[in-house]
Amino acid sequence: MTSADVARRDQPAGAEEPPGPPPADSHDGDDGGGGREPRWVRPVLVVGAVLALLLLGGAGGLLLGLHNATGDLVAPASDSVDVGFAQDMSTHHQQAVEMATWERDHTTSPELRQLAYDIESTQEAQIGRMQGWLALWGAPAQHSGGYMQWMVGAPAHSHGPTVANSGLAAMPGMATADELRRLRASTGTEMDVLFLQLMLRHHQGGVGMLEYGARYAQIPEVRNLAAQMLSSQTSESQYMTQLLAERGAQPLPLQ
Repeated sequence: MTSADVARRDQPAGAEEPPGPPPADSHDGDDGGGGREPRWVRPVLVVGAVLALLLLGGAGGLLLGLHNATGDLVAPASDSVDVGFAQDMSTHHQQAVEMATWERDHTTSPELRQLAYDIESTQEAQIGRMQGWLALWGAPAQHSGGYMQWMVGAPAHSHGPTVANSGLAAMPGMATADELRRLRASTGTEMDVLFLQLMLRHHQGGVGMLEYGARYAQIPEVRNLAAQMLSSQTSESQYMTQLLAERGAQPLPLQ
């Protein structure tokens, strides 16, 4: 199986090959730790706002809200699964994009470069889609409290964490600032192995949110996107596990 097999269906049309590496200092100075004001918020909001306006101009916009008792279209509540999923998954995705971009720009392995490019391009597009929904609903790009509060009171399931009313300080699977510094400081096979370990754990950490969003979101498009993410990331996880084994390395434990 090649990396193109695991993420091709979500890859933007016409993007068949990853671009070559830019100058080595093009991604320095950002720990990607999922802080509350990351650099991506403003540019993605612009893209999201444009997307929202386009959707409002056609029938497709009607599919991204809920109908109340009188038949009027209303946005999902700020504490809904739909809004919380879009906010938290955007943040979760952004760290994956940053790690994938670094690997794409610095690895010498063609298969790792392709995998990183596939993850980067797919998840960037998904961030834009989720931020477009949030703009359409008049919701902030990020929730101001703890992560995953929208999963409070969820029935127990195999992959999801137990979430207190105040939410979590960090989402499962996220790399720490120290781990990201180690990734940027490493080279060659050491870097490739660490990237695979961090990205695999990152994918595994998102499973609970994806399963919950696919099951409990009210809006069909949100449920469908969560299910698509779960399917593609499961395939990518299997491929990354294979690549680690080929390099004599093991996955990291999920925190």
